Amino acid sequence: MGRPSVTLREVAELAGVHPSTVSRTLSPETRDLVNEETARRVDAAVAQLDYRPNRLARGLKMRRSLTVGVVLPDLTNPFFPPVVRGIEDRLEAEGYTVLLTNTDGDAEREQRSIGTLLGRQVDGLILAAATRTDAAVKELLAGGTPLVLVNRRVDDPRAVAVVSDDRKGVRLAVDHLAQRGHRTIGHVAGPTSTSTGRARRDSFRAAARRHGLQARVVVAEAFTEAAGAVAAAELLREHPDVTAIVAGNDLIALGCLDALADAGLRCPADVSLVGFNDMPFIDKLDPPLSTVHVSHYALGEQAAALLLEQLGPGGNRRATPRLSVVDVSLVVRGSTAPPRA
Repeated sequence: MGRPSVTLREVAELAGVHPSTVSRTLSPETRDLVNEETARRVDAAVAQLDYRPNRLARGLKMRRSLTVGVVLPDLTNPFFPPVVRGIEDRLEAEGYTVLLTNTDGDAEREQRSIGTLLGRQVDGLILAAATRTDAAVKELLAGGTPLVLVNRRVDDPRAVAVVSDDRKGVRLAVDHLAQRGHRTIGHVAGPTSTSTGRARRDSFRAAARRHGLQARVVVAEAFTEAAGAVAAAELLREHPDVTAIVAGNDLIALGCLDALADAGLRCPADVSLVGFNDMPFIDKLDPPLSTVHVSHYALGEQAAALLLEQLGPGGNRRATPRLSVVDVSLVVRGSTAPPRA
């Protein structure tokens, strides 16, 4: 821990510079105004004295709290910790601290969480819980709150968002199943009130048409294992001819495995299965899950970078790219195979 008794003036004296030079060196916004040799001397003095800048004082000087609120729909979903890590690493490098909240997919809880964060004077928000017509997002945009959406989009074109390439990911999954010889495939979609649910469903239908496949679609109530199991059971009951399933995400895919087991079917011997997200530990299943790989960390890091553009000197949402799309790839594991004869 740094010694709070060490002052910025003491650092300046040891480095042989003016205190204002130390301030410029330690601020990410102004460090490039200091020549490299001087910056090295300041860094060495900081390390020798074990100096820790007073972020509260800096925030007051900048009229900011140096905090950012992050709102997640499901804290227990293994998809999100690497996203948050990317957000934290990028923001911490600029002196910001993250305040994290969880909504459990509840719109009212989302509103309360956002209200609490704004009450704590956060400088901006990163939301992963938005629906396509999210009322809270509309209100934030109207009020000019610095805001970035991550993993999901809204229909409002003013919103800044970072998302994975949902359409490409599902297309790769369908291409793979078609190449394995499957002719009747199902899709257990996520809620179409979300951009991810709708985009992945639409891409599934388009890719199936392109290959001339029979496409069967059911929609899960949530991106959860339990909802996936209910929807997959419906799919298998109404369409027993399905030989492969593309799941809306990996948690839904886990539910599909539960439904297959309940129906006495084996994966992939009877039904192949592809997930989406490549969340941690999904390769440890039996069988290991074929899935669309998304760089969770990159999603978070880019979301933080876009928010910093709005928070930086002269930051302006109108100058910030509206949409950043993170590329995806298909990871083929043991849950897909050619259909049984």
